[in-house]
Amino acid sequence: MSGRDPIPYAPEQPGAQPPNDYPAYKSTINRHPLRAPIRVPHTLTEVTGPSFTRRWHGKNLADLTLQHKGEPLGERIVIAGRVLDEDGRPVPDTLVELWQANAAGRYAHERDRHDAPLDRNFTGFGQVVTDKQGGWRFVSIKPGHYPWRNTHNAWRAQHLHFSIFGPAFATRIVTQMYFPGDPLLATDPIYHSIPDATARERLVAAYDPTLSEPEWALGFRWDIVLRGRAATPAEG
Repeated sequence: MSGRDPIPYAPEQPGAQPPNDYPAYKSTINRHPLRAPIRVPHTLTEVTGPSFTRRWHGKNLADLTLQHKGEPLGERIVIAGRVLDEDGRPVPDTLVELWQANAAGRYAHERDRHDAPLDRNFTGFGQVVTDKQGGWRFVSIKPGHYPWRNTHNAWRAQHLHFSIFGPAFATRIVTQMYFPGDPLLATDPIYHSIPDATARERLVAAYDPTLSEPEWALGFRWDIVLRGRAATPAEG
């Protein structure tokens, strides 16, 4: 025994994660599993690596506004937070990836045919490795709302996509962050696919004036909790 206090049991709360099949989010009808999952024994590959301390993933891309020759259009934002475990302890040296639409609500992707302008100075992708306190920080542009064909006249709330790698490839989490006060949160079925209201609210960032930079950018803070009762919901 190390003398350390035992870690309290902190299972996820019922309704804190989206179901695989959520009829209001229509694409889940076609892609959710119809049969019971098959348990596959873990091998060394599933329980070890990756290690990002040697930067094999490439350089940090923490400022999405400096990746091209010119400045992107839109409202500058600073987003920062920490990656934490179920006991609130920081998770250092883990890769956090961000991807998003531009200020007009369009992704720099060939499959996005939304009738909105592309921004040649904005790719919409960034990545950083967390520091010793589990901290991460991005500078970006606030994404626009965009239409999608889930239902008639459906529009997505403004959001950022995040991917967080755990201690192995099998422990990757993909989720979304939303902005406070967005009126489309009330009708966004991906946001509402999480039954528990308290868990849903964990996906909404908080405005943080200490992160804002005067006359330049608004700041938002959003922590990512990997497990336990306060776990950040995964993407539906």
